[in-house]
Amino acid sequence: MSQTPASPTSRRASWRYIALALAAAALAVAGYFTFGTSQRVPDATFTLLSGQKLSTTDLKGKVYLVNFWATSCTTCVKEMPQMVNTYNRFKGQGLEFVAVAMNYDAPMYVANYAQTRQLPFKVAMDDGSAAKEFGNVQLTPTTFVIDKNGTILKRYVGEPQFAELDQLLQKALGA
Repeated sequence: MSQTPASPTSRRASWRYIALALAAAALAVAGYFTFGTSQRVPDATFTLLSGQKLSTTDLKGKVYLVNFWATSCTTCVKEMPQMVNTYNRFKGQGLEFVAVAMNYDAPMYVANYAQTRQLPFKVAMDDGSAAKEFGNVQLTPTTFVIDKNGTILKRYVGEPQFAELDQLLQKALGA
């Protein structure tokens, strides 16, 4: 049996498939190194509504959430009662929570919101530096889950899946 040589068109198609496979492999490797490795919490300082300073260094050894939000963000306002509920359920196990209002939010609105809703956790005003340190956060809400070693376990952009968040917190607090 004799084989007929492949046509130039079929050879080009084969090279395209090989190039696509190599590109997909390169993307997979880049994705692993971007998202598959642990990310450390940045050195950031928050200014609480009381004027007190709190840094991520102060929170080392604790499991905590950092929630970037704004009073003008409807999703933030919608999720806040569930955030309060989550905090209240886990604070007895050592959970800390810092709600960081974005720099465009009026301090008067943030203070009023925190007081009228009786937010039970720390509320901070950002001058833009914390959002920048946490990867240039611009979308609200954005929530970071950080473990006792200062590793970011999860970043939620938008409202978290609260069942998943609960499981993540249970595991981190139990470790």
